[in-house]
Amino acid sequence: MRREFPKRPIIGVGGVVIHRNRVLLVQRGREPSKGEWSIPGGMLELGEELTEGVRREIREETGLDVEPLEHLATLDRVVRDGTKRFRVRYHYVIVDYVCRLKGGKLSPASDVMDARWVFVSDLPSFKLTKMATLVIGRAFEFLRKRSKRDASLSLP
Repeated sequence: MRREFPKRPIIGVGGVVIHRNRVLLVQRGREPSKGEWSIPGGMLELGEELTEGVRREIREETGLDVEPLEHLATLDRVVRDGTKRFRVRYHYVIVDYVCRLKGGKLSPASDVMDARWVFVSDLPSFKLTKMATLVIGRAFEFLRKRSKRDASLSLP
């Protein structure tokens, strides 16, 4: 299926990977959003389950192995061509997950220009979209709640 001027929306997946109180960001190497920082992810392949797609995309883009833990958000990314006809140039339906790092070595590859671990306090300098910032916040909140729940279960 064509990415540019598609006949129907394309399903994408993303993973918010948090490790040592930092979030993994990638700098896009392709349009749309080439050069911009975002959550790692990409297109779902035919016959691939959502969580499989998240694992594959993050491994391909960053060299890291992750485990998707929980669905965070589903959102639209629609970019129009700017002409009088306002044709849809790109339309993705993106399903984002919070992920746990399992292993690997951070190594930007394939369709990203760079990948970095970023503290929340440094996020504004990466000029993320409002939705990416919101989804990252949801991931940190999920992990905080999970940590509290797990701690309460281990008390005598």
